[in-house]
Amino acid sequence: MTNSSTTNVLQKQNYLIPITKRPELCFMRGAGHYLFDQNDKGYLDWIQGWAVNTLGHSPEVMQQALIKQSAQLINPSPAFYNQPMLELAELLCENSRFDQVFFTNSGAEANEGAIKLARKWGQKNKGGAFKIITFQYSFHGRTLATMSATGKEAFAPLFEPKVSGFTKVPYNDLAATESAIDDQTVAIMLELIQGEAGVIPADAEFVAGLDALCKQHNLLLIVDEVQTGIGRTGSLFAYQQYQAEPHIMTLGKGLGGGVPIAAMVIDKAVSCFDYGDQGGTYNGNPLMCAVSAAVLHEVLAEGFMAQVNRVSEYFCQQLSELAKEFGLGATRGKGLLLAINTGNYSGPQIVELARDAGLLLNAPREDSLRFMPALTLTEKEVDEGIALLAAVLTTLKKSAL
Repeated sequence: MTNSSTTNVLQKQNYLIPITKRPELCFMRGAGHYLFDQNDKGYLDWIQGWAVNTLGHSPEVMQQALIKQSAQLINPSPAFYNQPMLELAELLCENSRFDQVFFTNSGAEANEGAIKLARKWGQKNKGGAFKIITFQYSFHGRTLATMSATGKEAFAPLFEPKVSGFTKVPYNDLAATESAIDDQTVAIMLELIQGEAGVIPADAEFVAGLDALCKQHNLLLIVDEVQTGIGRTGSLFAYQQYQAEPHIMTLGKGLGGGVPIAAMVIDKAVSCFDYGDQGGTYNGNPLMCAVSAAVLHEVLAEGFMAQVNRVSEYFCQQLSELAKEFGLGATRGKGLLLAINTGNYSGPQIVELARDAGLLLNAPREDSLRFMPALTLTEKEVDEGIALLAAVLTTLKKSAL
């Protein structure tokens, strides 16, 4: 790219603190399943803001919610109730096993709140117990405490000393989890599908076993559904596909459909914050809550989740055919959070070539691709994306000969 638009982007990028390697693109607009760059080139987007854009880019229902609410009330301060906050809290509780909500601005902040609540509960009810068992290769956020809870190896040496009190054990290993419990353990915290690890689902027996351990040892079960919540896995919440009764669930990403909102949703039996323990200037902001409620109403509409599951089944079938042709691995995941091993091909190389071809993908690991399309995906977009991916793999296959 050498035109003036690209040159302008390259000049302005110097004003940003570099935190990740980005391609020389600047996206100017989005519509449904597509993004358009500074040269008006279109891309089929199977990243969707990192499993964020539940309904795709700039859906009408979100636009209207933003316009309507912005004309009424944007920020009354968190010291007061507002109507969208109350409506959204009711929607979340009435459609889950939980009773109370604390709204935040990011999934990491929601997880931070869950850690704080668990420790406060341990102080009040379990002799000051504070340790939380988490899992290898997990990801819970980038605050200091959530990085400490995360089982990502690259985080281990960063920003030391981090927050103590997190015991990491192998995922899907119930015996190792039980062995890690001691009299200072207050909670077990896990993703029901480990996204950053490459879309690795928790085994049903493992989750049922964790639930039993929590009941046996008087521990809290915390499910991090920042990536899996709001229909992403084929049910409104992923925990609903398991035999478990979590005490705390965290949400983010898809909850706002693209706007910054997250939540900690809890069983009222563990509600123990005292006034002043928790807060946040923008938490429960009516503008964000109104948009989130609009998104949630769409996901709860009759037939929406059935369509997600139909398209998921079709997507998996097409990925399986692709795997047979190019020697890829089996498809894994649930709903529209899917991944596939790339066999002898480099995941990051596939991502780069696919982007050049007009398809946006993610490689969470060297040997895998992750698919996080909007939940409004249809068979048409599946076919388009599979064709683009097949063309990239064909090119790589030929170059390897």
